[in-house]
Amino acid sequence: MININPFPFQIGISEFTTRPWTFEQDIANYAKLGVDMIEVCEEKLDPMRYREQMTMIAEHGVTISAVQPLVRTFGSSQMQLEPRILNERVSRLRCSIKRLSPFAIGCPFIVNTGAPQQGNVDAMVKITVRELRELAGFAADHGVTLALEPLNASSMNSESAIWTIAQAMEIIDAVNRDNVGICLDLWNIWQNAHLEEEIHRAAGQIFALQVSDWRTPQSASDRLIPGEGIMPLGQLLHTVEKTGYSGACTVEIFSQGVPDSLYATDLDEVIRRSIKGLTGAWFEIH
Repeated sequence: MININPFPFQIGISEFTTRPWTFEQDIANYAKLGVDMIEVCEEKLDPMRYREQMTMIAEHGVTISAVQPLVRTFGSSQMQLEPRILNERVSRLRCSIKRLSPFAIGCPFIVNTGAPQQGNVDAMVKITVRELRELAGFAADHGVTLALEPLNASSMNSESAIWTIAQAMEIIDAVNRDNVGICLDLWNIWQNAHLEEEIHRAAGQIFALQVSDWRTPQSASDRLIPGEGIMPLGQLLHTVEKTGYSGACTVEIFSQGVPDSLYATDLDEVIRRSIKGLTGAWFEIH
C-alpha cells in the first residue's frame, strides 16, 4: 500500500539550480511554478539593490529556506578562492549576515570548512571550530543560525575538510552553540557509512535539507534532477523525516562542464521535474 501521508516538507529551490536566470527571474518563476521557498545565493544579488531584491521575495509569496553567503568557508576553496586571508573571509561572512539577516530571521546561513592548506585537515577542523564558536554569537545577535555542510568526498582538498555527517557533528558538538547545526545535502552524504544511524544522530540539529540525484560525476558540477539518478532518495527522505525535521526540502542542482548540462535546458521544466521527482520518491516508499 502506498504511504498516504502528504509530502512532509515545504519544497524549496536553490538559486544554484537556476544559475542562468537572474535573481528577478528566479523569484518570478518560482512563484509562478508554485515553489514554496527559495535558497538565496548572495552571488546573484546586486550589492547596490540587495534590499529591494530581498523585499521582492515576500512580495511574490515565497519565503526563504536558507542563505548561501558569497563567502561561506573559512579556508579558501575552489569555488571561493578570494580572499585568501582567514580574517578577511570571516569579515566577509559577517558582512553577509549583517546585510541579509533582516530579511531572513530564523534562517540558516550555510557554511563549510573550506579546503585544508597543504592537506592539514586537523588544522582546518580546529580553525572551523574556533571560528564557528565565535561567529555563532554574532549570528544569534542577528537572529539567524549557521548550518555546517559536509561535502562529498570528491570535494576533499578543493572545497572541504569534512565529507561525512559524523565529521560535521564532531565539529558542531565541539562548538556547542544552540544556533549551530548541520546542512544535510543528500547528494553529498548518501554514500556515508552507517548513513541511517548518522542521520538519526543529527536529530534536532538538522537546520537545512538539500536534494538532487547522483550519477558518477563527469565534472565538479554534475548533479541530476531528484528521482532521475541512482540515489535511494525516498528512503533517505523518510529517514530524515523520522528525525523530526519538518523544514524545507530544497532542490540544489549544479550542472555545468558536462555535455548534457541542465543549465542549457528549459529551467521551468527542471523545476517541474524536480518537484515531481521529490514527491514521487517520497510516495514510492510503502
